[in-house]
Amino acid sequence: MTPRELIGEAEVPGGEPLRLFRRGSDFMIVLERNELMSSRMSGSEEALAEMTLARLKRPASSHLLIGGYGMGFTLRAALGRMGADGRCTVAELVPGIIEWARGPMAELAAGCLDDSRVAVVMEDVGATIARARGAYDAILLDVDNGPDGLTRLANDRLYTFAGLRAARAALKPGGILAVWSAAPDDRFRRRMGEAGFRVEEVAVRARQNGKGPRHVIWFGAV
Repeated sequence: MTPRELIGEAEVPGGEPLRLFRRGSDFMIVLERNELMSSRMSGSEEALAEMTLARLKRPASSHLLIGGYGMGFTLRAALGRMGADGRCTVAELVPGIIEWARGPMAELAAGCLDDSRVAVVMEDVGATIARARGAYDAILLDVDNGPDGLTRLANDRLYTFAGLRAARAALKPGGILAVWSAAPDDRFRRRMGEAGFRVEEVAVRARQNGKGPRHVIWFGAV
């Protein structure tokens, strides 16, 4: 097997550093011994965008807030299904993630960060949400492996009752909060309902071919 090559390390405010590895043409972002994401598994991240847009009344002209750039799978899937009037705001806390997207993973990024429909804000998505009132058609959260976080304790605030209420206030009428998770979480699903969302839970596979680990996306409609 081809050995992994360490490409870079990125500091995470309030958390342990992330490391970027490459094996052949594949990339992996790793926290300590946990592989957070891989370029081989994009299916559920793409589904996060595709399934959210399918639930909006005007998907082509919607304004999405995407929390966590990751490897850009969600952003690219959204752009591919939106029209010229659509907009995507990407909130990314870790500068190194964007540097990798413009550097060693530029081919994978495929120019999505330079799309005129995209605005990148370098901050915690929780801060972006807290400032907004009725601003977004959808908020897509793929942060820290879901409600059972790994990278930093501050991310847990996104998934509290207060964090969910803030997300609801940031959405337009008819908007959707979509939350990606590596695993089911019945308590979180109930909490979404208690925060005023109509909740739908969908299981998706990690790979585009319908194989790989089973992930979860919750859709909370306003």
